[in-house]
Amino acid sequence: MKRVLVTGAAGFIGSQLVTRLFNEVSDAVIVGLDSVNNYYDVRIKEYRLEQLDKLAKESSSNKWVFIKGNLADKALIDSLFTEYDFDVVVNLAAQAGVRYSITNPEAYIESNIIGFYNILEACRHSYDGGKRGVEPLVYASSSSVYGSNKKVPYSTDDKVDNPVSLYAATKKSNELMAHAYSKLYNIPSTGLRFFTVYGPAGRPDMAYFGFTDKLRKGETIKIFNFGNCMRDFTFVDDIVEGVYRVMCKAPERKQGEDGLPEPPYAVYNIGNSEPENLLNFVDILQQELIRAGVLPEDYDFEAHKKLVPMQPGDVPVTYADTQNLEQDTGFKPNTSLREGLRQFARWYKEFYKI
Repeated sequence: MKRVLVTGAAGFIGSQLVTRLFNEVSDAVIVGLDSVNNYYDVRIKEYRLEQLDKLAKESSSNKWVFIKGNLADKALIDSLFTEYDFDVVVNLAAQAGVRYSITNPEAYIESNIIGFYNILEACRHSYDGGKRGVEPLVYASSSSVYGSNKKVPYSTDDKVDNPVSLYAATKKSNELMAHAYSKLYNIPSTGLRFFTVYGPAGRPDMAYFGFTDKLRKGETIKIFNFGNCMRDFTFVDDIVEGVYRVMCKAPERKQGEDGLPEPPYAVYNIGNSEPENLLNFVDILQQELIRAGVLPEDYDFEAHKKLVPMQPGDVPVTYADTQNLEQDTGFKPNTSLREGLRQFARWYKEFYKI
């Protein structure tokens, strides 16, 4: 693993992955690409990049290159692949968020469909002239592909043909596109269906972060489906561990019975496999915010909590079956919700200087 591209490197998972790579590999060139758009507070993205720059200065063996640019810019993507001749590509850049996809669909087509196509094409041409090429391509899918499936826990063997948001549809499309390129061009690719990722320096549009912001301002938080929602909250360090392990283990190339290559393709769930009721989640969050000194001990949570109906694009439960991930990588996410929220609360207090 000498030349690695991480797209979405200023993002929540991307920045944590680059941090992990600095601590894990040596003599590597790590290239990060990110548009640093204003979908949420750019200061958090800038903070993450500052942390990576510090790591790069302290590292004697690894080289860090950050490029500000758009995944949909085909000329830029092609030029990066030509210049750096990547061994491993991790595509974490995407327009995230279910609700935002309902009002801003174009952003999802540009980033998640056109952008991902550009990555696939560049991976395909990385083999030109008999070169070793990219091995593997790892990309972010999402638990949202399961839509309103009734069967739980969600297994990668389940049908995922009923997305309930455009965001989910683009992620399912990514899996299909990657499968086609794996079959046609023998490119090892692995898709990862992330389940409700949370942790320090996360995304402010996620519930745990947004709730904290609102409670600090004395505003009311809305708990959807009257609190009857279950989420498989997965700590960001566990997500990164899963990503790193599949980066090191490309799907095997095999010949099929028809003489053609079988697609070297895999999809895994990465989730904690312990769904939490939203009301329990809010209860643990408030305890940890008080413990960290983000909120006062006498804070009246009941006065700032409102139970509301389900919203469009949402699902009542997410629950990951991670058996395949465990079998193939030996890893199972295991950070408790309390421990994860404790780390978030400490970071929040420090970042916002409370």
